[in-house]
Parts: sequence; C-alpha cells; structure tokens
Amino acid sequence: MLRLRPYKSADAKTILSWVKDEKSFHQWCADRLGNYPPSAETLNAHYEEGAMLPFTAYDESGLVGHFFLRFMNEEKTSIRIGFVIVDSAKRGKGYGKQMIQLALKYAFEFLQAENVSLGVFENNPAAYRCYKAAGFKDLPTTHVCHLLGEDWNCLELDCNRTDWQL
Repeated sequence: MLRLRPYKSADAKTILSWVKDEKSFHQWCADRLGNYPPSAETLNAHYEEGAMLPFTAYDESGLVGHFFLRFMNEEKTSIRIGFVIVDSAKRGKGYGKQMIQLALKYAFEFLQAENVSLGVFENNPAAYRCYKAAGFKDLPTTHVCHLLGEDWNCLELDCNRTDWQL
C-alpha cells in the first residue's frame, strides 16, 4: 500500500538517483534546481526556503516517489504540485497515479484546497497520461520554456475539488 510522509533531507540522494539524464532532469524540475546533475544539498536548500510542502511516497519496498505542494494564493485555496517523480525502476506500474491521487486527497481533504494545478512538458507523454488518469483536466494555457537549446511546450492541467473523485 502506497503512503505519503513528509520529505526528509536524507531522501534527496535516493530521489536524485531516479533522474537518469539531463533531459529527464529538466522534465522533472525545469530550470528550478540549476545545472545537471543536481546535488542533494541543492534539493534540500530548495526546500529549506519553506514555501513548499515536500512529500515522499513509500511502500513496503521503500521509497517510491516524491512531489511537493505549494500554495498559489493568500487564501490557500489554490495549490500547485511540482517536482513529481517516481523511482525509475518502478515506472509504468501505477505508482505515479496512486501518488498523485494521494496528493489530491491531501490537498482537498486536509488542506481544504479548491483546486490543484500542475504543469507537464509536452515531451513527457507518460507523465501527461498519468496526470490525466489521476483526474486532471487540460487547461487552455500553455507556455514555452527554453531548455537544452530547444523550446518545450508546458501544458497546464487542473483538478477542482468539485470534479475530484478518489
């Protein structure tokens, strides 16, 4: 059974081991963590800023995934999910969908959010399918990020409390 717990600084090394190359690094964090390869210190420093609620997903086999939640407005009714990643050896087995569904449950039931959003690069179709399967809907908003000498389209997705079903 998949569970969530607060991120611990000791998790960084394992989480970063799931990032196998520079393209997947940028698909995961865009340009938020500087240059590839990232260090555990860089990830931990990012979270020490205190504006995010980072989580680690685990089951009986150990760590499985990671993400953070961040409030997007003063009323704390809008939340953004970021840095979503699943252990590279466990991808394609439903862990991502389960983890995102747990994140939505936490956001809607515990944090009392009205909506949760995220961005996913168009060149990451597996992640896009995962988010759609977890209950996210496409928004008409798209923006472009210049990464690795290319323009990457970032698709925006949203899940509203009223539409959400676990």
